[in-house]
Amino acid sequence: MQRNPELDQLAINAIRVLSMDAIQKANSGHPGKPMGSAPMAYTLWSGAMKHNPADPSWIDRDRFVLSAGHASMLLYSLLHLFGYDLTIDDLKAFRQWGSRTPGHPEFGHTDGVETTTGPLGQGVATAVGMAIAEAHLGARFNRPDHQIIDHYTYALAGDGCMMEGVAGEAASLAGTLKLGKLIVLYDDNGISIEGDTDTTFMEDVGKRFDAYGWQVLKVDDGNDTAAIANALSDAKADPDHPSLIIVKTTIAFGSPLAGSAKTHGAPLGAENVARTREALGWPLAEPFAVPDELTAYLKMQKEDLARLQEDWEEKYAAWRAAFPGLAAELDECYSGSLPDLENDPEFWAFDKAEATRNSSSKILNLLAGRLPNWIGGSADLAGSNLTELKGLGWMSPADYTGRNIHFGVREFAMTDIVNGLILHGGLRAFGATFLVFSDYLKPALRLSALMGLPAIFPLTHDSIGVGEDGPTHEPIEHLAALRATPNVCVWRPADGKETAAGYIQALSRKGPTVLALSRQTLPVLEGSGPIARKGGYVLKDAPDPKLILIATGSEVELAVKASDVLEQRGHAVRVVSMPSIEVFEEQDKAYKEQVLPPAIKARVAIEAGATMPWYRYVGTDGAVIGLDHFGASAPGPVLFEKFGLNVDCVVDIAEWVINK
Repeated sequence: MQRNPELDQLAINAIRVLSMDAIQKANSGHPGKPMGSAPMAYTLWSGAMKHNPADPSWIDRDRFVLSAGHASMLLYSLLHLFGYDLTIDDLKAFRQWGSRTPGHPEFGHTDGVETTTGPLGQGVATAVGMAIAEAHLGARFNRPDHQIIDHYTYALAGDGCMMEGVAGEAASLAGTLKLGKLIVLYDDNGISIEGDTDTTFMEDVGKRFDAYGWQVLKVDDGNDTAAIANALSDAKADPDHPSLIIVKTTIAFGSPLAGSAKTHGAPLGAENVARTREALGWPLAEPFAVPDELTAYLKMQKEDLARLQEDWEEKYAAWRAAFPGLAAELDECYSGSLPDLENDPEFWAFDKAEATRNSSSKILNLLAGRLPNWIGGSADLAGSNLTELKGLGWMSPADYTGRNIHFGVREFAMTDIVNGLILHGGLRAFGATFLVFSDYLKPALRLSALMGLPAIFPLTHDSIGVGEDGPTHEPIEHLAALRATPNVCVWRPADGKETAAGYIQALSRKGPTVLALSRQTLPVLEGSGPIARKGGYVLKDAPDPKLILIATGSEVELAVKASDVLEQRGHAVRVVSMPSIEVFEEQDKAYKEQVLPPAIKARVAIEAGATMPWYRYVGTDGAVIGLDHFGASAPGPVLFEKFGLNVDCVVDIAEWVINK
């Protein structure tokens, strides 16, 4: 297609006008960045980026991540103009109830949105995950003269993204891994909500990224589309380094308020919208109107983009014919199907006492043998989390086929990268650290939950059993905080079989799962097994029970021992193991009442953590044994004894509840 510079400029201004019109109509939004970033975004989408609006799920498309998610109208305008399934009426409904154009982009809600963004910096980290996925899958499935996984990951970031530490964490790893197909466009407009960024942000970002191992390119004028195109070309020409393109822009370019922090997060106002139209030479006065000649021009571009996929389909067909075994494996990676793990005896073959982190290690490796797309690692803790996939190699710039990833001490970035691996498609991913460090990863876990990603997070050292490391490393409030996050499944298994049940459950969920795993040895419990997949079940029972002990993890063994003493004293006791409150609550009412009959009011819940989550089950007639204070430095068994997590304490409180 013959390019028309005048129509290209008209398209850039269309992005600006549609963005300010939608924000003005909603009386809410961020017009400044879409107006300043429009030239670089259009240059990318119309020339450098490989995508097909007719098929947003094409596996070899380039990925585009709007890390500066508050500029959502930039993305929505692009999606509409290039012919994705987003109408003018959708733009008119910006930020309204039930619309497909929410205030920040949401994955799964709007075609063409690759990931949920808005919390600044996380888009950059997620893009790193997507780039790792491309490198890994390409290394595994491409062959000479058959490059069927061969695409770029682009992110558009702003000053706020560069201030957030998570972007730096991820950028450091991207440089280490030499992810040459990762390109970040940095809209450097020098403005944040509070004003000029010089008040808080005087560093040389280019030098920082150069130190990370990135190629750094600069465009001094954000309206110079030729310079932007050249920078994108130069970025692609360097296969050994990710690229940062620093583009100096003017926030709200074209408006009377250009350069003002007032345009960051507020509509321009009707008068300024009219004056902007005039300044840009926009030919139409009616809001949301796009000139017919531009619509026709962009339709031709859409047809050209579709041909990119048609060309790829020919290459893909030739690859499939030449390598049918690889093709079958790739199909399996993308199918989303799972083998029948519940009926696989190896997943339940636990016959000796061990820490659930050890049980987790066995399951991780069994899964690696059954799922060709199983990949992950730890935040520099593989030896403690026991997460290495044996014999499957470590990912490095020399060999991207490794299915173990060294994330480094970067819990936050690790979690966003896990999200990116899954969002890319073709991979199932996990990321591990200590449970106490879930504080570092939770903002990215929240996005996992919001997007419904089946990410899995084995978090070990789950209680005061950590012992001598002391209160800084002993999780107390963490289980409660994680359980409070919508769509996060927390699984705290009591033995190897419950650990297996947790992984099997996690793989089939629409949302992330945290497995809270012990460092201390736990016995194999009689009665555990596949029934644990219900989240809560009767582990040990008595005829006509009058008391229910509910416990998780290492405290299930404690509950069983206490029940033995109570029975010797004439009390009929039921022990319920509840590895997952969330999964238990998903069961039907009949099952839940079968496990926890409403008529049995005497109940005691036991967990070595904050007591808050358990009052829903014990009510005003029961009691909770836990920790609502920090731990201490001493051997783990000593701490359990000193803090009342012992048989005598459980028995005393249980009898008090019975006799109330």
